[in-house]
Amino acid sequence: MDLCLELLRADHGTAAAAEVARRLVVPPHRSGGQAQYVSTPMPQAPGASLAPLLDWAREHLDQPLTLRLLARQAGTTTRTLTRRFTAELGAPPLQWLTAERVRRVRQLLEETTLSMEEIARRCGLGTAANLRVHFARETSTTPSAYRTTFGTGQENRSGAS
Repeated sequence: MDLCLELLRADHGTAAAAEVARRLVVPPHRSGGQAQYVSTPMPQAPGASLAPLLDWAREHLDQPLTLRLLARQAGTTTRTLTRRFTAELGAPPLQWLTAERVRRVRQLLEETTLSMEEIARRCGLGTAANLRVHFARETSTTPSAYRTTFGTGQENRSGAS
């Protein structure tokens, strides 16, 4: 399995190998004693009426997005938006927003060497401390440990060129 993931990383990049490893529930590089990393996206209803709002929110994750702002963007009240989110996505808006921000953090940890402060800013989490709190809550690991396991430095640890 390790060799397959290494070949996948060499041919298609670290992000592809990391995604396959998550789907297989194995680390892309074994260093011992690691937690399992499973990508758990929110359920998405096909043709969901919230799709334009979700796309808009993903494009503006770096900005302060409040329930009121999301409702205004959707052209509805906060109460109606909360009901629609729960019905269509199985979670309230701010829970979905936090999960999307953490998903973006994962992507940046895997694909860049940006500082935690810069990642926090780009993902709308404010500070590195806030990023660490939300990341640990969602993934049960630290951003640094996640980057060590899935990040762009992966090829340096494996000994491959």
